[in-house]
This record gives sequence, structure tokens and C-alpha cells, in this order.
Amino acid sequence: MIASDITLAGVCKQFDVSRETTEKLAIYEALLKKWNPAINLVSKSTLKSAPVRHFADSLQLWKYRTEFKSWIDLGSGAGFPGMVLAIIASAEYPDAKFHFVESDARKSAFLRNVSRETQANTVVHTKRIEDAADLQADIISARALASTTELLSFSAPLLKKGGICLYLKGQNCQSELAEASRFWKFEAEQFASETDGNGTVLRVRDIERVG
Repeated sequence: MIASDITLAGVCKQFDVSRETTEKLAIYEALLKKWNPAINLVSKSTLKSAPVRHFADSLQLWKYRTEFKSWIDLGSGAGFPGMVLAIIASAEYPDAKFHFVESDARKSAFLRNVSRETQANTVVHTKRIEDAADLQADIISARALASTTELLSFSAPLLKKGGICLYLKGQNCQSELAEASRFWKFEAEQFASETDGNGTVLRVRDIERVG
């Protein structure tokens, strides 16, 4: 487990993030602190632990990716995990595009501001997930958004053939998977979270509705 009091620089070092990318993530963290009092992007109580609670939590998904050209982050909010991963991807996947689907106009404005300041290759869609059917991606991510059943329902129409979903889930992951299997066929892999002793990184593929 990653120490809860580690700095963002320490987190980046632990994940072997380059100096240039670390600087961009620091810009992101500064913008989060600047905007948060006005639009409540994340719980105020988590700001001090943001390097682990938000940034490391997002960074851990990177190693579970497959090759991709397009990535959709659902219910993006403050941009975790999608914006962190878009900034990381700038060096290794410069032509890949990240799509953020966020219905709140103020949060969308924040995401666009972070994208400009960090030069991340993103498009922010201010719309409900149900209205984003025109999007298609190789990878779909989500964090603290909905149950696994709902996430599969959101993701299935947007996922390209052979694509994967990466979900950050909490202590109810196992029961959620059992529930989801009543409505969906899918292949799922579970990995222990590096930031939450009760958390799970869920990698899902081959989603198909039952019946």
C-alpha cells in the first residue's frame, strides 16, 4: 500500500513518472485546489490526501491498459481517473484522444481548463452518458460512478470490439459482480488496489447482454 502522507512528487516517483509529466500533474493539483472551493470538485477532506486519494488511485490503472487510440472516461467529475491518465498518455500515446463525459457544465469547464494548462489531448462532452452514443473507444474508465451492473450498461454501447473497461471499485465489488452476472455476460479480472485496502481494480472485456 502507498503511504497516505506521501506528496504528489513522491507518488510520481513511485509510479516512475517523468519529470515533465510530474510537472503537468502538479499543475493539475494546483488547479484542483484553486477551483474546489467554488464548485466542490472533490470532498474538502480529501484535498490534503489528494496525491494518494486521487492521483495515485488513478495512476494505478495505467499498467492495466491495452493498446489504444481512444479512451472514454465516464462521469468524469474532477477528472479522476481520466485526466491523470490523459496527462500520462501525452508522452507515450501522443495521438490518442481522451473523451470525458460529464453532465455538469462547471465541472466540464474545469476539465477544459486543466486540459489547456497541461496540453492533454482531450475532448470534454457536457452531456449525460446516455446521450454519448456517438462515441466509441478502445478503453473505458470510471471511478465512484455507479454499480457494476450500471457501468456495464453505460459501457457496452461505447466499447469497440476487443476493448476493455477499467473500473475502480470498493469493498462491494464481489457482490456487484454477482449481481451484474444476472444481466450481463463478461470476462472480469480483479486486482488489489494500491491505495485502498478494500478496493479493487476491475478489468472487464467481452460484454454481452444476457438473453
